Amino acid sequence: MQHYSYLDLAPIPEGHTAAEALAATVDLAQAAEKAGFHRYWLAEHHNMPGIASAATPVLIGHVAGHTKTMRVGAGGIMLPNHSPLVVAEQFGTLATLYPNRIDLGLGRAPGTDMLTARALRRNMAPEDTFPQDVQELIAYLGDTTGQVQAIPGTGTNVPVWILGSSLFGAQLAAWLGLPYAFASHFAPAHLDEALEVYRRTFRPSDRLDKPHVMIAVGVSAAATDEEATYLRSSQLLAFARLRTGRPGQLPRPTHDLSEVPVPVLTQARAALSCSAVGSPETVRRDLAVLIARYRPDEMMITGMMHDHDARLRSLEIAAGVLADLITPAAAA
Repeated sequence: MQHYSYLDLAPIPEGHTAAEALAATVDLAQAAEKAGFHRYWLAEHHNMPGIASAATPVLIGHVAGHTKTMRVGAGGIMLPNHSPLVVAEQFGTLATLYPNRIDLGLGRAPGTDMLTARALRRNMAPEDTFPQDVQELIAYLGDTTGQVQAIPGTGTNVPVWILGSSLFGAQLAAWLGLPYAFASHFAPAHLDEALEVYRRTFRPSDRLDKPHVMIAVGVSAAATDEEATYLRSSQLLAFARLRTGRPGQLPRPTHDLSEVPVPVLTQARAALSCSAVGSPETVRRDLAVLIARYRPDEMMITGMMHDHDARLRSLEIAAGVLADLITPAAAA
């Protein structure tokens, strides 16, 4: 493993505002940079009361402006919601303002419900044009100029990643010769198969000469296993409420999850099972197992907690563990 990174959705905890959530994101990003995280990615979601990262490129610029060296990017931009040219202009501008620090991860899902997707897109196309849109976007960011150019954008060659939780993204990333990030932090079911397909069918490109895999892992770290489990209950509860049609702000942690029907809680635990929850020793053991099994080039961790200070401590504990798990050859 070469690098460890962080994924942030700018969660809005119960009792707090979006402004407080965005301030917490900046504070967390600065702590991540200090702790040695390689990338700090923000994700596009819409119409969700507990997530403040809807205007993802704006927030990326804000975070990049408040950090100095860490890479900042999208994990990801949901490309079907946008024109490839507009995305190229946005990220070309970011790359011009913050050279060699901006990443662009692209997803195929809407990042919201279908009613909101229609509001975003105005007209819903019946066909899936994601592969063509990715190639169009890459062309705008490349060195070749045409009648339509992204200004800024052309020649910036912003690194483009394909994000996914199924075989489709793995196949597309391999075919285009792009790095691949798997959303195993909330959809781990096809992780083994997707990585095998990506690595086996990868075609070298002018952007990447060999497969490059990132896996996402949920981390809740604290002084003890019991405290970490308690803090993680906020995310379990939020996930369960979302799945039962009751999305809201990030709940306070609880020792009592009895409000969640057993089948829903079982589903939530399965969806969030690619994780490390516990004391530093437990987190180290669990992350080492994941690294040995999946052999990622990078690991991106994430973890929503209601208490900002607890989230900072979790990030710092995880950084200490992950720094020790980087292979000496890769770190050199």
